[in-house]
Amino acid sequence: MLRVNFSVKLGLYTPLVLAFLCSACSPQQPAKTGLNTPVFVEDTSLCDFSQTSCNKQVAGINLSLLITPFNTPSEKPLTIELASSEAINDVSMRIEGRDMFMGLIPVKLSKLNEKQYNGQLIFGSCSSNYMVWRAFVNFTKNGEPQVAIFDFLADSG
Repeated sequence: MLRVNFSVKLGLYTPLVLAFLCSACSPQQPAKTGLNTPVFVEDTSLCDFSQTSCNKQVAGINLSLLITPFNTPSEKPLTIELASSEAINDVSMRIEGRDMFMGLIPVKLSKLNEKQYNGQLIFGSCSSNYMVWRAFVNFTKNGEPQVAIFDFLADSG
């Protein structure tokens, strides 16, 4: 009798668990228009380098990040410009996928002066056609470690 109850419970919960697991693994589908054309909802939290540099404030310091070409194409050389409103030290940068693990990509920054840095970057492509990258800028100010986070869309043009 115990075995029957267990198998009945297992039979009831198995489809529910499988449905949950499968839905968690599926990429989010874009909305469809009447013409069956995918429409993505614009994420205004992402940096839009075609409009202006992306600005963040951390510990009272304004940081400005600009990546060119503005459409941040995958598998192409990109130029990074980082500026701060005050002198900062120990500046380092890495890029990671925001929603998908694509590895850790270190960015070698060159110091132009106490407030300006530049560097080069190449990142891989993603088959989802919607890849958000996250740039982590680490630095110290008055001996205190700080981090600024910038999110941007690859192949945005």
